[in-house]
Amino acid sequence: MNISTRQRDIIDILRRDGFASIDALADHFAVTPQTVRRDVNNLSDANLVRRRHGGVEYAGEPGMNLSYDSRQVTNIAAKHAISLHVAQLIPDGASILIGIGSTLELLALNLVDHRNLTIITNNLNVAMALGNNTGNRIVIPGGTLRLPDRDLISPDAEAMFHNYKADFGIFGVGGIEPDGTLTDFDHREVALRQAITRNCRNSILVADQSKFGRPAPAKGGHITDPDIIVVDQMPGEVFTTLFERADILDRLQIAKSEVLK
Repeated sequence: MNISTRQRDIIDILRRDGFASIDALADHFAVTPQTVRRDVNNLSDANLVRRRHGGVEYAGEPGMNLSYDSRQVTNIAAKHAISLHVAQLIPDGASILIGIGSTLELLALNLVDHRNLTIITNNLNVAMALGNNTGNRIVIPGGTLRLPDRDLISPDAEAMFHNYKADFGIFGVGGIEPDGTLTDFDHREVALRQAITRNCRNSILVADQSKFGRPAPAKGGHITDPDIIVVDQMPGEVFTTLFERADILDRLQIAKSEVLK
């Protein structure tokens, strides 16, 4: 396949940011959305990018997540809005099970002024951020640190979550299917997420728009499992039927973000 200069630039943007809307790419290159869609279709046919509702993401290796460094800057404003919203739900003195992912790292930064928290986490980024407040109690598992994510997805981590009954359990996912199935990139991530859900009094799923329709190979759980679902905006049309369900709308909380179209 012959790739144009603009198409190479699109790949570079997606490799850096993970996801971009068609409109944002059109604005960046000063071309029409139709022109960008043609570029995206050609790149998708070559398995270099993946088309998503409203945009496109970097394909990377099949079945693999983006690098943690890329996820830290992808949809950053949306993730910040979600994490700030969730932090406002947590009272001082609470005990919290916290999972892996870049949104949870931002949550930790928004919790630093809370007092006397008990944090049980396999996410070293979370532990280090909340360790700056010496009034907190922080519990982490043993095992080998997964790099560059700086988390632990060992059997010890799963056992740790099962040893507690916390006030809150907060987790993200790799993807959400149109039927509400929750997915991740590793079956161990699914097991840890489910351990968090089962061992808390109030479970909270955090998901920015990039997670809806995103393919990830390991499945487990459903969007109706958590008590609260915090998103930055309603997902696209393919999720309309799912999000008309009362048992989902009752759980849904929207953290407003101005970054996404």
